[in-house]
Amino acid sequence: MDYFIEALKKYAEFTGRASRTQYWMFILFYLLIYIGFSVLDAFIGQEILSILYSLALLLPSISVATRRLHDTGRSGWWQLIVLIPIIGLIILIVFLVQDSHEDNEYGENPKVGKLG
Repeated sequence: MDYFIEALKKYAEFTGRASRTQYWMFILFYLLIYIGFSVLDAFIGQEILSILYSLALLLPSISVATRRLHDTGRSGWWQLIVLIPIIGLIILIVFLVQDSHEDNEYGENPKVGKLG
């Protein structure tokens, strides 16, 4: 949960780097909370909660993905590759699961001094 909260604190920070663990833990908690809101929406009969949640976390999601791409040595603009149907999403996922690169122009390796 700390990774999720940390990403929310850096909701509009598009500089720096995020490790694989930071990014994927953010995505995990994002999806779990989204599923919870979707279940509540099913009881209510409206999709208002899940839509509001998605909109509220749009900017933090983009910023954490940008920092993750920085960690692999790529610009955050690579997120736009998802505009290419199917292939773009596959390529972006491959970029996001790659291991951290050594220090690069985006900052120090976030794994330095950590176990994961």
